[in-house]
This record gives sequence, C-alpha cells and structure tokens, in this order.
Amino acid sequence: MKFINRATELVALNEKWKSGRSQLFIIYGKRRVGKTELMKQFGKKKPFLYFLADKRSQLEQLKELGRIAGEFFDDTILAKRGFTDWVEAFQYFKDSKKRFVFVIDEYPYLVESDKATSSLFQKGWDTYLKDTGIFLLLSGSSIAMMESETLIQKSPLFGRRTGQLLVEPLTFGQARKFYPKKPFHEFMQFYAITGGMPAYLLQMNPDLSLEENIMARIFPPTEFLFNEIEFTLKEELREPKNYLAILRAISWGKRKFGEIGNDTGLPKNVLTKYLSVLEHLHLIEKEVPITESNKGKSRKGLYRITDNFFRFWFQFVYPYKSELQIGRTEEILARYKVCASSLEAVVYERVCCELLRSFEKNIFLFDRIGRWWEGNTEIDIVGLNEKKKQIVFGECKWSAKSVGTNIYTDLKKKAATVQWERGKRKEFFILFSKSGFTEDMRRLAKKENVFLVYGDKLLRK
Repeated sequence: MKFINRATELVALNEKWKSGRSQLFIIYGKRRVGKTELMKQFGKKKPFLYFLADKRSQLEQLKELGRIAGEFFDDTILAKRGFTDWVEAFQYFKDSKKRFVFVIDEYPYLVESDKATSSLFQKGWDTYLKDTGIFLLLSGSSIAMMESETLIQKSPLFGRRTGQLLVEPLTFGQARKFYPKKPFHEFMQFYAITGGMPAYLLQMNPDLSLEENIMARIFPPTEFLFNEIEFTLKEELREPKNYLAILRAISWGKRKFGEIGNDTGLPKNVLTKYLSVLEHLHLIEKEVPITESNKGKSRKGLYRITDNFFRFWFQFVYPYKSELQIGRTEEILARYKVCASSLEAVVYERVCCELLRSFEKNIFLFDRIGRWWEGNTEIDIVGLNEKKKQIVFGECKWSAKSVGTNIYTDLKKKAATVQWERGKRKEFFILFSKSGFTEDMRRLAKKENVFLVYGDKLLRK
C-alpha cells in the first residue's frame, strides 16, 4: 500500500536526523492514527532498529529486544541470550559506536510492567546515549501516559527530549487521497464515518457502496471496528463506564453541560473532571462562538465529539449491540439511512472550515475559524482577522437542492446581529453547497462579490 501524506512530519524527523546529533524524540497520538507507519517510513534507507513493547514482563521483553538487536548488529550471542537489564542494553548500544534509529513503539507498556522504566531511561540517556548520535524514538497510543512519562515537567524524561510530535488524524484533503477516484460527495459519505484515521479508511473497500461497507466492515461482531471504540477507551481509561455514558450523550445531541449531566446523572464536580479528561485525550472539544474573547470563561460552551467514527459508533453500534449480535443488521442500517444526511451535514461543516482556510489567499488571512451562535440564531462558519477587523460569514448546505438567494439573504440578516467590531469591520460572505447554486444566486454573487464553493471547489467569479 502506498504511503499517503505525513510529508511535513517526515521533513521534521529527517531534519533532526541530518543534524547528526543524538535525538530523544517523542511521537504520540490515538490508536490507528498512523504512528507506526510514519516511523517505518522515516526509517527507510537508515539503520533502523524497531521494537514493539507489549504487556509481558520486563525480563521477557529485554530478552526479545536482545534477539532483535542481535540480528541488527549481527551478534549471534546476543540474539540467543538477550539483554538482562536496560543498563546492559544502553551500554551495548554505546559500545557499538553505530549511529542508528532505535524505535520503541507502545512505550507505555514498558512503564506498566515496571514503573521505574522512565527513570531508567533518564539514566540511560544521560550516562550512555546522549553523545552517541543515536536517534531514540519513543512512541505510544496512550496520550495521557506519554505526556505524564515523557513531556510534563514532573516526568523523569523532561528536559531530555529533543522534539515531540502529536500525530493528528488526516485532514479531509489528505484523507481523500485514499480514494482518489471517488467524487467529492461520495467520499464525503465515507469520511463522515471514518474521519481521517488511516486504519479506518483502509478497512473500507472503495469498490463497495458505503452501505455495503457498513454491513461488511462495521456491523458484524467479528470485525475489529465493531469493538474498536470500547477497546480504545479501555486502553486509555481505568473505568470507561462513565466516559461511555458521556460520549453517548454528546453523540446524541446533548451538548450543553447541563444536558450531559441530566442525561448521565453524574454530579457536576464529577462530570467536570470527566469532561476535562476527554478533552485532554482529544476525544471531545468545547466549542464556543468564534467571536468570544475568552473561551475558558464563556457560558455558551457546547461539547462535540472530534472523531467521526466515535460519533457514528455511539449512534449506530453502541446502542444496538444486542441487535447486531443476533444479526439484525438490516434494521440498524435502516436507522442509519434515516439519519445519514444529517450526520454528513455535521461533518461537512467541519470540512468547510478546512476548505475556508485553504482559500485564505482569495479572501484574507484568518486568525481563527469556527461557528457562531446567539440564542436561536446560528451561523455555520465565521472567519476573523482581529488586526484588520475583517470577518467572513458563511453557510454550509449539504442538500440535494441548489442554494438560492434566500440562503444568502438569511445569512446577511444573521450577520447583522453579530456584535464583533460592528461599524468598524469589513464583511465578506461565502456559501458552500453540495449541489451547486441557482442562476439567480450566481448572478447575485457576481454583483455583491460573494464567494461560492461547489463541493470543495471555489468557483470563479
């Protein structure tokens, strides 16, 4: 399979390698986001030693590392006996006088098997490795543990790392390269479920319809996507029960703090803690109107699930696991089909934010992009430039109907209620549409300098 994207990340890693200096680099991110493949791509055409940690004892893993290192260094004795402790391994690497990339994938498993691991690595780096030219890569899927063991000030390895990378899901534009032959609207349907997670994109068969993929790759209890979210949460959280309840509530539209509390029955202090953990793990985010100057103090916050597949799973797998276990898949698919367009519309708004950022050279440079609302009035997308007092208002329509002048007229009325820099700002307008625009809207757009986006293409004026 051709490696897709991650060009920026590879450039950053290769620049570190070219420096010739010793590197202790941290790579972390959610399961299935593509960390391992990124590291393997970086290791191509370099001396590359890769070790995948697991839940066995330290002694067993050191023996396994010795076997792999023995093969790498062509040392049959080491390959047979392995290492007895980490100090021996660090001393061996130093004595080899060889510059190489050494990857320890799923580093948190080592920490779980021995809480002193990070302290041992601190000593190993300071005493044996920091002047050898080695490129040590520590990687892990447990975001909380990677941060606590390697990144925060209290961690033993704080101050030793030479760089870090949080591997994010692919953007819509990047993810689309997985299915280059699919037109925009068809890929949007897939992306509304998989998001930018490479492993989920690869699970889908582009030669099958979306519904066929759901039936074959998600709904059967034997498929890995069926239990993927529960396994992910159990990997990261000790007691996932309450987190499951919170995520289910948010996925079903309970987005205000009070609504989530009422739905889950959790006390306010407990709910606040759990929401903070989910935000920290990049599973949810607190959204406030884009014009709010202080996000932390805003009383208008709405929570949203950041991962498309999490949202799909909590709506169409988690509540119906009993039905799916006994094969009532057609019934659940029918439920999905009723809601599919609404689900896609929510994702399309996020895609439009990405598209708007890509149109900066045509409009203006944005400080921030997001939604705006006040009471019952909402605007799908707003972009701001604080210094120049520029603002763009936009609507995103995922509909089979062409967008007409009524949508633009309504948008202008809503824009007039936005207080930000009123009377001082320069306004722009942009409309996004799945199905194009009426002739009247096209003519009006030319007259009033409105930007029109058909699918993902900015139309010429």
